[in-house]
Amino acid sequence: PYGFSVIEKFLTGARSIDQHFHSASFESNIPVLLGLLSVWNVSFLGYPARAILPYTQALEKLAPHIQQVSMESNGKGVSIDGVRLPFEAGEIDFGEPGTNGQHSFYQLIHQGRVIPCDFIGIVKSQQPVYLKDEVVNNHDELMSNFFAQPDALAYGKTPEQLQSENVAPHLTFTGNRPSLSLLLPSLDAYRIGQLLAIYEHRI
Repeated sequence: PYGFSVIEKFLTGARSIDQHFHSASFESNIPVLLGLLSVWNVSFLGYPARAILPYTQALEKLAPHIQQVSMESNGKGVSIDGVRLPFEAGEIDFGEPGTNGQHSFYQLIHQGRVIPCDFIGIVKSQQPVYLKDEVVNNHDELMSNFFAQPDALAYGKTPEQLQSENVAPHLTFTGNRPSLSLLLPSLDAYRIGQLLAIYEHRI
């Protein structure tokens, strides 16, 4: 199902963000705000990495793509004149789709080093699966994880809270860890065009 009509929708989505980036004030300009967050997290707070975490398998190649675009574009250590920068610039980008990452590196994100996270969710699933005797479909369950992870990063859990829940105290996590969430209504060519343009302009 590819062809000119699909590519046209993709380009129209990208163009809508181009126009937003060009005309929106800094206070409401999505790529500008995301770019400033990166500068703040890397150059001021000293966080070296960023995790890109789409909660859909359809975007499994997004993180490697952004890794290449971002780290090649912003991975400079010198100014345009060749003078060494007096601060760190660019971040180490990595990521995996939703629950793959949860079973891979989220432990470190919650309890180890501070790694700012980009959570990307989709309101309407492309292919929801309904199983007999299940209250929710697979997408609803996935989205509950999408909403729970930034909440957990923000608020954490104290040993006292864990004790009241009968959970081992070594599972405590501090909270106050930076993340942002992008929620797309659906994952179609138009929205993918928008998403890629947001990251391109952010970079």
